[in-house]
Amino acid sequence: MEQEVDLNEQLKNRRQKLKELQEQGKDPFHITLFNVDAKSADIIDNFEDSEGKVVCLAGRLMTRRVMGKASFFNLQDGYGNIQGYIKADIENYEEFKKFDIGDILGIEGEVFKTQKEEISIRVSSITLLAKSLQVLPEKYHGLKDTEQRYRQRYVDLIVNPEVKQTFKKRSDIIASMREYLNKREYIEVETPVLQTTYGGAAAKPFTTHHNALDMNLFMRISLEPYLKRLIVGGIDKVYEVGRVFRNEGISTRHNPEFTMLELYQAYTDYHGMMDLTEDMIRTLCYKTNGTHVIDYDGHTLDFSQKFRVASMIELVKEKTGIDFESFTDTETAKKYADEKGVKYEKHHTHGDILFLFFDDFVEKTLIQPTFVIDHPIEVSPLTKKISDRPHLTERFELFVAGKELANAYSELNDPLDQRERFAHQESLRNLGDEEAVPLDEDFITALEYAMPPTGGLGLGVDRLVMILTGALSIRDVILFPTMREQK
Repeated sequence: MEQEVDLNEQLKNRRQKLKELQEQGKDPFHITLFNVDAKSADIIDNFEDSEGKVVCLAGRLMTRRVMGKASFFNLQDGYGNIQGYIKADIENYEEFKKFDIGDILGIEGEVFKTQKEEISIRVSSITLLAKSLQVLPEKYHGLKDTEQRYRQRYVDLIVNPEVKQTFKKRSDIIASMREYLNKREYIEVETPVLQTTYGGAAAKPFTTHHNALDMNLFMRISLEPYLKRLIVGGIDKVYEVGRVFRNEGISTRHNPEFTMLELYQAYTDYHGMMDLTEDMIRTLCYKTNGTHVIDYDGHTLDFSQKFRVASMIELVKEKTGIDFESFTDTETAKKYADEKGVKYEKHHTHGDILFLFFDDFVEKTLIQPTFVIDHPIEVSPLTKKISDRPHLTERFELFVAGKELANAYSELNDPLDQRERFAHQESLRNLGDEEAVPLDEDFITALEYAMPPTGGLGLGVDRLVMILTGALSIRDVILFPTMREQK
């Protein structure tokens, strides 16, 4: 209670200081410009070139030691921290002593090194550019409550410098991803977020309403349907980095709004996508960390080695001893599921139950990069069949550290087969499967104009960033994750 009273007094005190400044005609919020010509990190990294120069910096007051006729303070800009040294002969020194931690300052002064060998700015002028009316978390305890960190990311970025580095790496990873694809003549595009029908994934959409047209629209759950239309239109290599929206639960791996990379290439298949995916991730790992071997969640991940390739049936057999290739009937599959405690729905068939076995027994064990190939047709409605094993499809998922990172197909380009697959999905919807893919007539029409053999890839950008930056929760790599409303 005492701490709360003290905080309230501090807040009142800050507002009183602002009022006094405004009454003196010194309202900091009226300042519109401060000419910054230097960065803290550049000064420190290049001190030999900076020493003796007069520079202008701006940033946030983080600490201060008032020592009578002189004071030291720490200024944090967007690039790091630097010490300021200010003496009482500065015109507004008394005003400086009334500044609060968190205030935004502009300073001008000479670069020098103190007797303790700390690179500093000998301040000749100082300006209050914005008044902080809130109190930053205490220096040594910081903002530790994870819920509050995500809700108030702006404070998290101020007091936890490593957070800013994570998001700088995220930006660099996405930029490198674009560079990788652009060099290989992929064309970046933007496709609709609001769609009259949705598809490309097994997920529930968010629904909204357009008033002027008086029609329901869906937030996209995938980038796939429109990108494949562009393949039909003759753009042979195409990609998009964009947000998708799935009305699902929240966990350390799931956020309802997340970022996907999807790309499509004509005249290749899922083996071509496998080669591209492996090379791209290996490249991004090295560019981000300077090595192909990184530590993540207690594991050493090695991206320098050829990624393992194994079929879903093979992996399930390794973990459970059950060979789904040795039988094709649903009753036997359900019998094994009952024995192993695998929960299934009444309408599930052989392939669905194989997928459930994989999910329960295998996924979390795939630590080193592993391509899981040959998924059952029941869970792959947009994928080409394997010609000599039509109950399986030319599909892979990439798993690293027990997480699915990527999903790729040899894309189904037979419009008649696709219509049949959609019809099967519709029957599942009628049985209550809310994640079944709805019929998309325009997509089938596009395929009827002939789509060339095509390989496609979807990669979860947030999960890749998690692994490459060491983050254990998806919320740590999304600036403003979805949160339950505070009451």
